[in-house]
Amino acid sequence: MDEIKVIAFDADDTLWVNEPYFRESEMEFCNLMKNGMSLEEVTEKLFTTEIGNIPLYGYGTKAFILSMIETSLKITKGNISSEKIQSIIELGKRQMNKSIELIDGVVDVLESLQGKYRLIVATKGDLLDQERKLKKSGLLKYFHHIEVMSDKREDDYKKLIQHLDIPASEFLMVGNSLKSDVLPVLNLGGKAVHVPFHTTWEHELVSDEEIQTVGITEIQNIRELLQLV
Repeated sequence: MDEIKVIAFDADDTLWVNEPYFRESEMEFCNLMKNGMSLEEVTEKLFTTEIGNIPLYGYGTKAFILSMIETSLKITKGNISSEKIQSIIELGKRQMNKSIELIDGVVDVLESLQGKYRLIVATKGDLLDQERKLKKSGLLKYFHHIEVMSDKREDDYKKLIQHLDIPASEFLMVGNSLKSDVLPVLNLGGKAVHVPFHTTWEHELVSDEEIQTVGITEIQNIRELLQLV
């Protein structure tokens, strides 16, 4: 990876813990709404609503709150109290106000790489939410550029790499999602390193066939990145 000039880091579940908070909120929502339905049924209805709303709302906690409210209306056929709707809103607000828990090794890696490469954040989600988390994380000082993307597909990365004014071969993406952080970048001719997180949203999973089409570099702790660059 000698030619790398820019290293981009995903944010959620790469720099800090995120997905477990969604799962906690999801479980609270399911317990609030089950009323004769199994937790699995409520979870499935919520997931279906979330996926259907991505083209409209994108990603992030605000989109999640709206999808929980919409799912509650579907489950109850509109017969839901204002108190329960308020409980769902408060559930989302509590999630947004969670403290930032950095992934082990992140600060050490950023301190070691700063000055040797242009370091950027390339993440998707709600702009205000991601900016808030970055400020609370204390990591802003390490990054040359912050890119909050509506999605992370090949076209989105192509625009980012063009903005950085480098060839794809000089771009390295580090993240926990094969679907969003690794495969699109490799398909463009860039480099990518997969750092798995113990919990992954179902929407971010990819098939074995997709994984086998390209060579994937995987590390178990972000500190191992220092051995690659």
